[in-house]
Amino acid sequence: MEESEFYAIETFGSTGKGYVREDLECSHYMKKFDVGHIPLRLPRAKQLLATINKNFSTLAFCIRYLDRLGETKYLMALKNLCDSDIIQPYPPLCDTKGSYLKLLGLLASVASHSAMIPLVLQILLPILQKEVNL
Repeated sequence: MEESEFYAIETFGSTGKGYVREDLECSHYMKKFDVGHIPLRLPRAKQLLATINKNFSTLAFCIRYLDRLGETKYLMALKNLCDSDIIQPYPPLCDTKGSYLKLLGLLASVASHSAMIPLVLQILLPILQKEVNL
């Protein structure tokens, strides 16, 4: 670590098994900061990359943000950007199947600080909605 560098620390609720795996559908992405120009064949991928560069640059984003920007029919273009190694996908992590529901026990302690409630809702509501729809 060097002076003036920034690091983010993300907590991860666990059942205690100690092993994590990618699970569920990926919804979070980030443009790689050290990617040079890579030629893209799909015009839609070029257009989506321009939107990502303009609105997020190398900050992480989720597909909901693309929806809010008015983007539609972008999943193939997003996959192309990921396959071209321009965009890095960040799928949800779980230690055991269905363990994301065990995070409900953490809600009371995490949400006890009023500033954390929007974050808790943003993270857990999509997971719970997906579970109900299964």
